[in-house]
Amino acid sequence: MYREKRSSATQNKAFEKALAVYNKETRDRWSNVAKAVGGKTAEEVKRHYEILLEDVFYIESGRVPFPKYKNTGGSHSTSD
Repeated sequence: MYREKRSSATQNKAFEKALAVYNKETRDRWSNVAKAVGGKTAEEVKRHYEILLEDVFYIESGRVPFPKYKNTGGSHSTSD
């Protein structure tokens, strides 16, 4: 059974940056992303990307409810 190793915050940031550098048109994209992240295989980073795409799809299609935050009593204004 395949189990993805958890990524550290540093690896997640490296993953984000690598995706910006190595786009869909980049040859050997997932190998390059894996090298930039470190400690992950090309297959692992590709699967991580696919999971993120699924998450975005579910969020944008309204299948993931917005979290309900408790009001902490502070005043936050969005107007200037």
